[in-house]
Amino acid sequence: QVQLEEFGGGLVQAGGSLRLSCAASGGTFSRYAMGWFRQAPGKEREFVAGVTWNGDYAYYADSVKGRFTISRDNLKNTVYLQMNSPKPEDTAVYYCAARSRSSSVSGSANEYDYWGQGTQVTVSS
Repeated sequence: QVQLEEFGGGLVQAGGSLRLSCAASGGTFSRYAMGWFRQAPGKEREFVAGVTWNGDYAYYADSVKGRFTISRDNLKNTVYLQMNSPKPEDTAVYYCAARSRSSSVSGSANEYDYWGQGTQVTVSS
């Protein structure tokens, strides 16, 4: 059983920066694709970014491309989301997710098998 725990959420000013971390325990982290999703009030959960098992390939939603960066450290069983120049519309609960069934990234939440509890990110204007 894989357990995921997010860290680093909080309040940030638009144009600032924030880094989210997600620590994994159990399972074989280095084999899994990892993703970040977010959910704003009244909206569906949406894909933000994903990274393959070895970190060689990263994928981003158009809305965050060029501003956010996903990375992973398989020695630390941790995946990161660096949020630069956040905007108020980035305000949401951010979740990390592990895709144990595949080492490749999917943009569909249904393709991920384990989820963290989420961390709130609020971007003030």
